[in-house]
Amino acid sequence: MNNRPIGIFDSGVGGLTVVREVMKALPNEKIVYLGDTARVPYGTKSNETIKRFSIENAEFLSRFKVKLIIVACNSASSIALPALKKRFKIPIIGVIKPGAKKAASITRNNRIGVIGTPTTVKSKAYDREIKLISRNRKIVSRACPLFVPLAEEGWLNGKITTDIVKKYLEPLKKNKIDTLVLGCTHYPLLRGVISKVVGKNVRIVDSASSVAGEVRAILERQDRLAKTKRPAHRFFATDAVEQFVKVGERFLGKKIKKAMRANHV
Repeated sequence: MNNRPIGIFDSGVGGLTVVREVMKALPNEKIVYLGDTARVPYGTKSNETIKRFSIENAEFLSRFKVKLIIVACNSASSIALPALKKRFKIPIIGVIKPGAKKAASITRNNRIGVIGTPTTVKSKAYDREIKLISRNRKIVSRACPLFVPLAEEGWLNGKITTDIVKKYLEPLKKNKIDTLVLGCTHYPLLRGVISKVVGKNVRIVDSASSVAGEVRAILERQDRLAKTKRPAHRFFATDAVEQFVKVGERFLGKKIKKAMRANHV
């Protein structure tokens, strides 16, 4: 059981930022990653569709006898987590709860900003999780749909990117937030410009690194940490595999030697 892989799925390449953090925190763990590039983005889909896609993705990962599944997509985490936990017996972790927990613990003035896709922001999933921890936190949310194409195109700085980031984040700055949650797995790539725009006094919470810590804690508790040296990872995409590899390497921060087409739908 210990040497079984960890399964991670996302609507596309963004979840590779989660893979990167899991590799750092748990270097002995094998990872099977699925990017649903044929049906990206999830952020514009209905709740029922997001649930159906998420269940199909988790079923695909289950074929590899994974010991735990990370739902790296914020939209899927905000909508599909209860349905997934009901259907599968292994631990299933979303990216929202760990990020919310971290933000609630580090804010100094109780004003937290949350940015994400329209679906994630509309779901108020981060608001709910933060309020469960403490009711006095004030949450200011903002959908930033243009951040995804900027990250995928590699436009991580420069005037156009800075102007777009300023336009989206101005209302959060006016609300005097001191903590900002990056509620989408694409956004860590834009962390540099986001940090510059909000200022050095605003702490940034990246849900990718928060979820890696949560996964480590669960596996330690269950005594299921792997002992594998140089684990072999597997990458799958449901469409445009070459493009997935090309863009994905930017998100992962290292070479993807091989990715395969997943025909699971």
